[in-house]
Order: sequence, then C-alpha cells, then structure tokens
Amino acid sequence: MPGEPQTAAPRGFALLALGFRPFYLLAGTYAALSVPLWAAQYAGWLPGANLPWHAHEMLFGYAFAVIAGFLLTAVRAWTSRSTPSGAALAVIAALWIAARLLAPFSLQVSSLVDALFAAAVAWGIGRPIFASRNRNWYFVVFVLALGAASIAFQAYPQAALAAGLDMVLLVIAIMAGRVIPAFTNNAVPGAGARRNRWVEHASLGSVILLLLLDLFQLNAWPVALAAAALHAVRVALWAPLATRGRPILWILHLSYAWVAVHFLMRGLAGFDLVPAALATHALTVGVIGGLTLGMMTRTSRGHTARALKVGRWEVACYGLVHSAAFVRVFFPLFVPGGYVAFIELSALLWCAAFAIFTAVYYPILSRPRLDGQPG
Repeated sequence: MPGEPQTAAPRGFALLALGFRPFYLLAGTYAALSVPLWAAQYAGWLPGANLPWHAHEMLFGYAFAVIAGFLLTAVRAWTSRSTPSGAALAVIAALWIAARLLAPFSLQVSSLVDALFAAAVAWGIGRPIFASRNRNWYFVVFVLALGAASIAFQAYPQAALAAGLDMVLLVIAIMAGRVIPAFTNNAVPGAGARRNRWVEHASLGSVILLLLLDLFQLNAWPVALAAAALHAVRVALWAPLATRGRPILWILHLSYAWVAVHFLMRGLAGFDLVPAALATHALTVGVIGGLTLGMMTRTSRGHTARALKVGRWEVACYGLVHSAAFVRVFFPLFVPGGYVAFIELSALLWCAAFAIFTAVYYPILSRPRLDGQPG
C-alpha cells in the first residue's frame, strides 16, 4: 500500500468499529457502480434511463452516506462519547443499503427508508451531542432535514433536490472553514492560511440565503454571483498555493474552489448564458465528489493511525475526479454537440476514481487500527 508505514498488517475485521468504515466503503462502491450504470442508460446502451433516480441517488445515496460516516466518527471526537458501532452500526448501514436496493423500483418507498436512516443517524450523533451539550447540535437538524428532503422529492423534486444540495453544500462550507485552514497551517509552516470573520460569515450566509430561495423556487442569480465572489476570496485566504506538493491538502483546496465556479455558473445560468445543469454538476462532481474523496482518504488514514500522506493511487483518484468535473462542466460549453459523449467520459473518469479508492481503502477500512486502539 503506498504511503503505509513498514509494519505488519493488523489482524482481525474492524468494519463495524466506527462509522466512517462501513459508510466510506459503501459510498465508494456505490459511486463506482451507479454513475456508469446511469450513464449507460442515458446513452441508450441499457434500457431504463431515469433522471430522477440518478439525481436522488447521488444526493440521498452517495453524499448522505459520506456525511453519515463522517458525523458518526467526528461526533465521537467532538464529545468524547461513543457513537454507534457493532450491531447498532450494522442496522444503520442496513437501512442505507435497503434504500439503495429499493430506489430503482420505487423512489417513494426508498425515500421512506431514507427517512428512517436519517432518524437513525440523528439518534446516533444526537445522544452524545445533547448529553455533552456540544455546540454541534445543528448537525442533527441537517441530517433530519436531508431525510425530509428525500421524502419531499416525490412531490416537489426540483425544490427538494435544490434544497438538499444546498444543505450538503452548507455542511461542506461549515466544515471546510474549520479544517482546511487548520490543516494547511499545521502541515505547511508559514503557509499563512487565515480566516476573515466577515468573509466567513458572509460566505456561510450566502449559502443559507440561497437555500431559502431555492426552497421556495425564487430567483437566486444575484445572490449566486455575490456568493461566487465571496467563496473565491474565502478559499484564496486559505493559502491554496502553499499546498503544492502535498496532495492530501491540495485536493481540499481545489475541490472547494469549485464552489466559486458553481455559484458563478448559477449566476450566468440566470441570464441563460450557460445551462443550469452545468452549474449543478460543478457542485456535485467538483465540490461534493472532490471534497468527499479528499476527506475520506484523509480521515480514513487519520482514524486508523496511518501517516497523513498519500501515494500514487490516491493522487490518481484526485486527478480522475477533477478531470471528471472538468469534462462534465466545461467541455459541453465549447462542443455542445458532444454532450452525450462528454457525459460518458465524465462517468468513466468518476467510476475509475471511486473504484480505485474502494479497492485501495478496503484493507484500511476493514482492518483494525495500526496502533491497536479502538475505532
């Protein structure tokens, strides 16, 4: 394994020891399989092309799995209290799997199971958060809101999808502000990554405002253009150029930079200058795909007592997912006639990124920590 310390491989099976383990593995597998399947259907190579299924599953399937895995792990660190493991964690994961298996046949039934999954995750993180009076209580609200959005998708698909994506982006924006500057300064002496109070508040406020506008299907392009500028300034203050040569850091900066691209394209779409779908995929592929991949590799290594360094396989994953975003977002602008071919190419690149992640990280996610500690 690239970047591994030269020690004997730990023995045993630890997939249910902590939340990130099963959910990162499930998310990687699902991302690698579901996107190329849908792309093949979209191109007419397989029957049953279903745009609502694709949109629903990338948000409430893939992204929700990563969020669940992250929170079920992070809350234990935030509160110094246990989160579900063993049989309880297996039940929560089984709910997610059941929802995914039901989705091709009935999104309505799948969404009901998604709501049960959201309630289970909220229970898993809520008990330690409220028992310790931790300040991160609002993540319980986000999780329950995602479950509600999955149900609302049946009656109000456009509003539920937009609001759901905005909620995921808000979670990303909050956590990115906490960790990216800190990670950068800790790893690169003298990097000078900093947070400006007004920029931070305005950036997060712009996402909340867009969430409200999208929820009620109101015109959001002026706010989107302002948000693009705010988030571009935000990531610039985090000293992204200082992370050159450190892939485990630059993947986070590069992925967050797609937030500004997403908002800029949303604003331009308001003038019919670019298709709105391209703005959406700047978020789903560039931001969500890139940042979740970067955080999954980093937290998997950190929580299994491995060095916070990545090798050629992880770098390949990072390059592939951002190539997928670039092809999906920018190629159709210059060669509109190749739209279907670009979707297929982007799906192939995405699939390769997550297939490599799943194969390389299965041993890490399924084996005990290198230091013998629980988790």
